[in-house]
Amino acid sequence: MKNNQISQKISVFHERTAPERGSLAGYGALINAFNLQVPIPDKISIISEKHKRYDNEEWAVFTPRHTPHDDLSGHLTFALKYEGVDLYIMKALFKKTGKRNIEKIILSEPLGRYSRKIWFLYEWLSDTKLNIPDLKTGNFVDLIDSSLQYPGPSVNSKRHRIKNNLPGVKDFCPIIRRTKKLDNYLILNLSKKTEDTFKAVHKDILTRAASFLLLKDSKASYIIEGEKPAQSRVQRWGRAIGQAGKRSLSPDEFLRLQQIVIENNRFIEMGWRKKGGFIGEHDRLTGTPIPDHISAKYQDIEKLINGLIETKTKLQQSKYDAVFATTLIAFGFVFIHPFVDGNGRTHRYLIHHILTKMEFAKKGFVFPVSAAMLDRIDEYRKVLEAYSLQRLDLIQWKETDDYNVEVINDTIDLYRYFDATKQAEFLYSCIQQTVDKIIPEEIKYLIRYDQMKSYIDKHFEMPDKTVSLLIRFLEQNKGKLSDRARKNEFHEFTSKEVLAIEKVYRNML
Repeated sequence: MKNNQISQKISVFHERTAPERGSLAGYGALINAFNLQVPIPDKISIISEKHKRYDNEEWAVFTPRHTPHDDLSGHLTFALKYEGVDLYIMKALFKKTGKRNIEKIILSEPLGRYSRKIWFLYEWLSDTKLNIPDLKTGNFVDLIDSSLQYPGPSVNSKRHRIKNNLPGVKDFCPIIRRTKKLDNYLILNLSKKTEDTFKAVHKDILTRAASFLLLKDSKASYIIEGEKPAQSRVQRWGRAIGQAGKRSLSPDEFLRLQQIVIENNRFIEMGWRKKGGFIGEHDRLTGTPIPDHISAKYQDIEKLINGLIETKTKLQQSKYDAVFATTLIAFGFVFIHPFVDGNGRTHRYLIHHILTKMEFAKKGFVFPVSAAMLDRIDEYRKVLEAYSLQRLDLIQWKETDDYNVEVINDTIDLYRYFDATKQAEFLYSCIQQTVDKIIPEEIKYLIRYDQMKSYIDKHFEMPDKTVSLLIRFLEQNKGKLSDRARKNEFHEFTSKEVLAIEKVYRNML
């Protein structure tokens, strides 16, 4: 930096082309000026020379009147005012700036809204108390601005006169940005919509739908992992999902779930990893790891999992949105990747667990979210990659003798402080699909099935097993009984009876 200047005019920033040439502001300017090795925020701010403010997916373009003071304090204030709290960048920045520079900012305006936020964040992130006396006056200020990010439950910090409304705790605190898409999902109130759907359905139909969808979800969870398990394994995991919300989450509970997922552990080391881990391929010639995702260091797993559980408990006891809480915990778990195997299915179990615990879903009815995820498998991979890929360059590792990875730098903050916005939007889209399509379609099918069965029972005497076979044949052949079925299983039907059955079936579609 020359003459303490921070901002720089750019047209490209970290391989992103700006919509117009402008001066970096906020986090982008700080990353550039201090050479911070951090995940780049989803949206970067620039100051345009024009007088038009606008946004797109990657850029927030501000007018000249928004230009911050071109120093550390000015850009930190701009970031907190317009971009929200990014714990990872803040912590990396504080390590670069040092204690004295932060104290100068705070002492220059000790009662200022943003200097108090900076003060609180420095002490919270660094576990270091600055040489500044406690505030005795001034209104309490929200740390998270609810117009920028979704706040968690609030706890007053009297020293800083700050309302700490971070959604998590020090050892695990992802944050979700406020977006139009997420606001629209909140307006839909999908939990209430599901409840209304259930109220209109006979209890017997609902019970049968729940049973089928439970197995559907269990099977989908295996397919996502690229497995084709025996029906007994699908049913076994289905029973485990059916227990979601009934047991408290704890380290021991995670280990119990892994034992259910991994039926044959002959070649798998169970429990928390005791070495590095990654998702990806190996070079076919040398065996060198080619990671798409690198797991948290095994030495950090206990701290991260305890932080995750503490955050889950905190949110569960608050009015924080259930789907947001589910996003933070379920995706946080799979990013940590604490097991050698079984992480993906446990991650999806957590979705059921938290939705049930926070009473988003009806008790005893498991949302078949895995089925929606399977339908959107490419989108699912993209939201996982959105987290993983840009962190690969921040993780230093070496190859081990057994062709694994050993992480050699400090990476714990990558797994406890991250932006979970894309994951929240994806999960909400899956839940909407479940509420609007998957559940109603299964209920509608069962109602039609019962109507068709009632007609057959009234006009023909045949076992339930044969009725089921007849309806399945009609489904498979678009309402027509195939010539093969008419010659074999249902050769006793007359042509007139077949036409009548087909007509009734079509009328019920």
